[in-house]
Amino acid sequence: MSIEQDKIREQVREGYAEIAVKGSCGCGGGCCGSEGTMIKNIGYTDADIAALPDEANMGLSCGNPTAIASLKPGEVVLDLGSGGGMDIFVAGPKVGKEGRAIGVDMTPEMISKARRNAEVYRERTGLNNVEFRLGEIEHLPVADASIDVVISNCVINLSPYKEQVWKEIARVLKPGGRVVISDLALLKPLPDKIRQDVQALVGCVAGAVLVEETRRMMEEAGLTEIRLNPKSNYMKGMEEGKDPLYVKIKDNIPREDNLADYVTSLDISGLKTTATNHEN
Repeated sequence: MSIEQDKIREQVREGYAEIAVKGSCGCGGGCCGSEGTMIKNIGYTDADIAALPDEANMGLSCGNPTAIASLKPGEVVLDLGSGGGMDIFVAGPKVGKEGRAIGVDMTPEMISKARRNAEVYRERTGLNNVEFRLGEIEHLPVADASIDVVISNCVINLSPYKEQVWKEIARVLKPGGRVVISDLALLKPLPDKIRQDVQALVGCVAGAVLVEETRRMMEEAGLTEIRLNPKSNYMKGMEEGKDPLYVKIKDNIPREDNLADYVTSLDISGLKTTATNHEN
């Protein structure tokens, strides 16, 4: 990994450590804009929200992968960049006492928060089926072919080495396993000024890649039956809500353009049908 990539990783780590300490994003933008009523607009139900520990939702979502993952009792689900644990706590009851929900995050402050939240989850649900591991999504602390479903919510864009993330997803999935992810993607390139902005990076926007670039990386990792579903309503909601980061982006794109012309929330899914080369 290059010096520049290391710098990006540290900027992201520092940004999310600050979010963990504050308890919410508060910065606005992309993966930092889904608190309050916004969370309902990206697919979470009242029942999902009501069951969450109070500090689990920090406004870091751009979709709800658990809503489209069709989780089943007994499955093992892995969440990349699990933050305060929100999606793990939504997934846990779905996989039940025979299943397992594992969160991985590279920020020690987030892991500590998620583990505290896990105690509340256990008290409320009576389930002891969640855990959180410190690690990088490019080097997952998870065994080969051990996961039924990989989920992630507005996190892969934060990685400076996305190809490696997709290879890791393929490595840890069982043959027949599936990946279901919500993330931000580009419909056309952003201006350089925005791509170099640290706030835009922590907000996931600066790290976003074109939709078809995501397809290419998934195919090269060996995933099949790939589906990429853009959702323009998310961006329209962020623009209408005067989110600070998106106001800044709006000021740096041609006046006749809309934010939704550049950035979209993307539902991503795919299957692992065979063993990867790493496993053979």
